[in-house]
Amino acid sequence: MPAILPYLTEGPRIFLSSWKNRVLPKKYEGDAEEICEQIVRDCWNGRYLQTSTTNFAQFWTRDFGWCTNSLLTLHHKDQVHHTLRYALNRFKQHKKISTTITPGGMPFDFPTYAVDSLPWLIHSIKTSRFPYHSFKDFLNKEIQKFYHKVINQHTGLVKPEVHFSSIKDFAVRKSSCYDNCMVALLAKDLKSLELNNPFEKFSYPELIKRHFWNGKYFYDDLRQQKYVAGDANLFPFVLGIITDKEMLQSALEKIHEAGLDQPFPLKYTSGREEINFVWQENFLRNYESTAIWMHMGPLYVKLLQEVDKERAKQYKEKYTELIEKHKNFLEVFDEKGNPFSTPFYYCDSGMLWAANYLTL
Repeated sequence: MPAILPYLTEGPRIFLSSWKNRVLPKKYEGDAEEICEQIVRDCWNGRYLQTSTTNFAQFWTRDFGWCTNSLLTLHHKDQVHHTLRYALNRFKQHKKISTTITPGGMPFDFPTYAVDSLPWLIHSIKTSRFPYHSFKDFLNKEIQKFYHKVINQHTGLVKPEVHFSSIKDFAVRKSSCYDNCMVALLAKDLKSLELNNPFEKFSYPELIKRHFWNGKYFYDDLRQQKYVAGDANLFPFVLGIITDKEMLQSALEKIHEAGLDQPFPLKYTSGREEINFVWQENFLRNYESTAIWMHMGPLYVKLLQEVDKERAKQYKEKYTELIEKHKNFLEVFDEKGNPFSTPFYYCDSGMLWAANYLTL
């Protein structure tokens, strides 16, 4: 019963919060920068930095990891360290690192064990210089568990035959480019920490180029289908796994040609025909296909600043306009640029991701 309890409590809570958001949306005063600063402050609840002020009041390991660098730049190191200590204590108590911790303090995975939970947690520990040594034994056990559960020990890649949760947690992919980039990040970060590193024998930049790069863009997963995926062509560069400027320019051009940055960044894909989803996606159709995501968008614009400063400036101005129009930093928009909505869900607001807008 304890394992299923978070699903029984979090689903209804998020549904009710979503409807409240639809009827009585929270609005902040000020310009875009002032609004985002207030949101980041409101995401601190005294124990940890929550992913949002409304629907997702939990600690999400990956969402926190997306924002850690920006939070440090914005001088929130104490709150970052408090959040890591809170999360590590809960994980250690329950003997597992998970995608999420409920507001009540229970770790759980949605919908299954995620490839990116451990890498984002380790990355946050490393970048914030968190004093992790009292958690060293626990972290080493989780690293070994991850290695045996996730990695094909002959190829070094994520096992394609197993369904793991990921950034697109409603999608079922076969060893996605994003997931393998997260393993590459973990391997890279462990080199500078006093923790076990069973990944040392693999050269992940070479593996990722060999298995996913087709000469113009990165495939979404090992099926090597011909559609362009936003996350597959964003995170190899965001994470510093691939540093080739010509590859970066080509991948960003393909994102643009596929329309994934229109009317503003960034969509996962331009359609859903080639993608399999878990059954829960029926309640949020297109949430993780043609919808426009504000967790990836600012990360994309940061990369775009390296190759097309003018277009990057235009997108930042568009974000400013959206934030000031809605008086909030919203989670996700439909493909036309309206707040994402289905009969079962209305987009979240007050996202911790606002920190990434503030550091553009």
